[in-house]
Amino acid sequence: MKTVQEAFFDVARKLKLTTIFGNPGSTEETLLKNFPSDFRYVLALQEAPAVAMADAYAQATGEAVLVNLHTAAGMGNALGNIESAWYNRAPLIITAGQQTREMLLIEPYLTNVQPLEIPKPFVKWAYEPARAEDVPAALMRAYAMAVQPPAGPVFLSIPMDDVDKPCPHPPQIRTLSRRLGADPQNLASVIEALSSARSPALVIGGAVDQSGGWDDAVRLAEKLRCEVWAAPAEGRPGFPETHRLYQGMLIPARSAHSGNN
Repeated sequence: MKTVQEAFFDVARKLKLTTIFGNPGSTEETLLKNFPSDFRYVLALQEAPAVAMADAYAQATGEAVLVNLHTAAGMGNALGNIESAWYNRAPLIITAGQQTREMLLIEPYLTNVQPLEIPKPFVKWAYEPARAEDVPAALMRAYAMAVQPPAGPVFLSIPMDDVDKPCPHPPQIRTLSRRLGADPQNLASVIEALSSARSPALVIGGAVDQSGGWDDAVRLAEKLRCEVWAAPAEGRPGFPETHRLYQGMLIPARSAHSGNN
């Protein structure tokens, strides 16, 4: 029978989560012992850059990535960049260790007394498994939550003594879709409005490119022959800034764009 650690890495392997960014401490050492040779661990000197590197990696590859952080104070170090990953819609699966289950009641050093609250509100889902054998299945759910639109960070708290426990029922790898389809009925009114507009304009954010819509946005703008503006304070462009229809970035103030001004 496989251990929780072995089942965890089996799930990660099947989900192609074989690159891990992190800054571990003692509560994470048990998960990382006998580290699989087909995985790569990118070590950071502190938790904040570990999350920043993972954020960039997820955006560059378009794939989910594991981030391994230290409990409690380490999560506090990382929170600012977890917020950035949230706004970047980066599918990060963040794990942090936790004290052994038998010691949680007396709250010794390195106990995270509120493990699910520290990363909020900048995660889509936060969970500490009720049983050790649920850790691999929690990774499967964390992956699904992270990559389904809108993508974003999720968090798992893993007690350090869970990894050596037996895992009698490893989870099945689920099939899921990472794309959302537009409703043709709701799109009809949008098409009608654009077709009849005398002076349409498009405001495009980074999520357009993130979801693979870059070329579609260019074709739509050229068909409409309309001005294109970038949404304010976006982390990535959604439209080519060298295109003749591109007008620049809108300022972050609604009243400035009102028809009454």
